[in-house]
Amino acid sequence: MIEGTSTHIVLDVGGVGYELGVSSNTAAELPQVGEAGVTVYARLITGQDSLRLYGFATTEERALFDHLIMIPKVGPKVALSVLSTYTPEALATIVADEDTKRMSRVPGVGSKTAQRMVLELQGVFAKDAELSHLGKQLHGSGSDAEQPTQGSTAAVMDEVKQALLSMGFTSREIELVLNGYDTNGEASAKDALSYALKRLGGHI
Repeated sequence: MIEGTSTHIVLDVGGVGYELGVSSNTAAELPQVGEAGVTVYARLITGQDSLRLYGFATTEERALFDHLIMIPKVGPKVALSVLSTYTPEALATIVADEDTKRMSRVPGVGSKTAQRMVLELQGVFAKDAELSHLGKQLHGSGSDAEQPTQGSTAAVMDEVKQALLSMGFTSREIELVLNGYDTNGEASAKDALSYALKRLGGHI
């Protein structure tokens, strides 16, 4: 490693210097500048006019980065900010507790984005092979977790509408996005809210 700060490192690979964006947690795990044999788990992100490399000290951090940048309005910069503020273990706990207040403490993350991230990361720790060992921290593991709380369609839709209103969406946006939501006779507030947020993220 020929250069290193809390936000980026430069690795000499066969005489060519490669700059990688990193989280402060990854930067703290890496050896001192000048030491050889540095290993990072990289990810290449292609933009309209650029190619950008990112490096991670662990595969868990890289997996979370991949999931975070898939969330609407969360790009690599915000994803690295999240990973600089919390370790993968801490994020697993935040998601399990649905603690949007702690998530909103991340620099550059408002309350609306924090709620979206917590919701979108539900299930990730159980389903992703790199994160499955952290999934046991999620609340409700076991048979009870497999049975979502069901209620009348009207009551659940009202709960979802109130949640979306608190995130700053307008009544008109909510009406449009929930129009046609198929509950098949049963309604889950979590499923309906996830459905609405995905459509509000640009897929209406």
